[in-house]
Amino acid sequence: MDLLQTYADKSDGEDQSHQPSTSSPDSSPPRLIPSKSAAPKVDDTMLALTVAKAHQSHSKPIDPSQHVVAFNPTYDQLWAPIYGPAHPYAKDGIAQGMRNHKLGFVEDAAIDSFVFDEQYNTFHKYGYAADPSGNNYIGDLDALQKNDAISVYNIPQHEQKKRKIGKMKDVEMENEVVGGEHEVDPTEIDNPASDVWLMKNKKSPWAGKKVGVQTELTEEQKKYAEEYAKKKEEKGHSVEKGEHLVDKTTFHGKEERDYQGRSWIAPPKDAKATNDHCYIPKKLIHTWSGHTKGVSAIRFFPKYGHLILSAGMDTKVKIWDVFNSGKCMRTYMGHSKAVRDISFCNDGTKFLTAGYDKNIKYWDTETGQVISTFSIGKIPYVVKLNPDEDKQHILLAGMSDKKIVQWDINTGQTTQEYDQHLGAVNTITFVDNNRRFVTSSDDKSLRVWEFGIPVVIKYISEPHMHSMPAISLHPNTNWLAAQSLDNQILIYSTRERFQLNKKKRFAGHIVAGYACQVNFSPDGRFVMSGDGEGKCWFWDWKSCKVFRTLKCHEGVCIGCEWHPLEQSKVATCGWDGLIKYCH
Repeated sequence: MDLLQTYADKSDGEDQSHQPSTSSPDSSPPRLIPSKSAAPKVDDTMLALTVAKAHQSHSKPIDPSQHVVAFNPTYDQLWAPIYGPAHPYAKDGIAQGMRNHKLGFVEDAAIDSFVFDEQYNTFHKYGYAADPSGNNYIGDLDALQKNDAISVYNIPQHEQKKRKIGKMKDVEMENEVVGGEHEVDPTEIDNPASDVWLMKNKKSPWAGKKVGVQTELTEEQKKYAEEYAKKKEEKGHSVEKGEHLVDKTTFHGKEERDYQGRSWIAPPKDAKATNDHCYIPKKLIHTWSGHTKGVSAIRFFPKYGHLILSAGMDTKVKIWDVFNSGKCMRTYMGHSKAVRDISFCNDGTKFLTAGYDKNIKYWDTETGQVISTFSIGKIPYVVKLNPDEDKQHILLAGMSDKKIVQWDINTGQTTQEYDQHLGAVNTITFVDNNRRFVTSSDDKSLRVWEFGIPVVIKYISEPHMHSMPAISLHPNTNWLAAQSLDNQILIYSTRERFQLNKKKRFAGHIVAGYACQVNFSPDGRFVMSGDGEGKCWFWDWKSCKVFRTLKCHEGVCIGCEWHPLEQSKVATCGWDGLIKYCH
């Protein structure tokens, strides 16, 4: 309280001293408390300088070496050139002629590989090298002066003469050794196993290998050499013509002919289509299991479909009954490796098989006998007979060496080679009343050929195209469906131009990496294909929409065929070794 009173007295005294008293003696004097600021005192010198020099530093750049900026720089200050006056037409002050990069000027830092190797080796040999950023040298400057700045690739002439003289001296010394100044046994001069003979007959730095004296082979060595040559000849022959295996066949049915004398492959008399309208299958009705490994292809018997032929990776080809017992009727064994492709002739009495043992075999369906074997030492990926009735003896095969080879089955001779593809040939499809055929290959292209003429008449290749390992012809023969490895089915016209139909594209399935077969229903209303997940997909031809999917196999569903007579029956095969029949 005493302090407050003192403070009040002080303030009264101050006020009285500053203000003249206008009140009466009776009235009490006014009590005014001065204002106090709690903020610390700030040195605003820098701020004042900044404000004062705002107009001066409008275009002054910021020094890049300083660590702290005490004010907020403007955009122009940040982009002002550090050296020299700003160019009137450049944002960063660099003239267009001084610019070789979008951010300004960049010095050339690339060094030619020859120059780099020269300086690198010079530095390791002499201890100095040229600095690429200037016209000076780095490293051992004493050695630089002593060697007169030579490099390993720029030896002066007097140095070259010294080297030649040194070589000549070495040769003279060798001649002295051999010539007889030192006592040398004359037998050693003629002995190729001696060092003296090597020194005398040395032709190059690599000719220092001692040669043993040739002696006659022993009986055991001769015998081994003959056996080795024989094996090599046999191996070369097998590589050239394909591996040979004894052809065998086994009939599994009750009897090969019935009581009327008809063969087991004869079609039933009542086998005919009830109507032309096809339906999508809904459920599995039968499974054929007989292959010990995956099934790579299936084909229905032509026109009737009462038998189905299957090619297995277990080297066997089997034919199954579809209409009656549903059992395996015959097994054909003639390949030593997996069978890649199969193809019936027009009447189904014969068929072709192509195996990874580089052989193509022509079989009799009924007896199981091999009629002919063809091979050029390459793996056949696809085999086809010419569909014309008068050309059923002409065989076409797409090979792994980029060729399509044509054979005459009657003579066994190759009659034509179509050699234009850049990769293994995957498919052969006849179009235009069998006058032309279309081939697809691993080179991601389609090529159209005139039958018998090895010249491409149409070449289809676009940057967006993928490999097409399976192609099928529409029943009306106007369209080709090609299984593209980017998980879609593309449609090409078979008219003169062979154009891609951009309006029709079937997708949804996963086939990347697998040569899944694509096919049509007999009336052309549905497109179907297997996929890598074991499903069989069905699309509507007009709308291109997915109609149905059926889970058929564990693993890859590689092949699918629509029954030629039964409107809603489809067979599929997969790498699980099974053949499924759906209705």
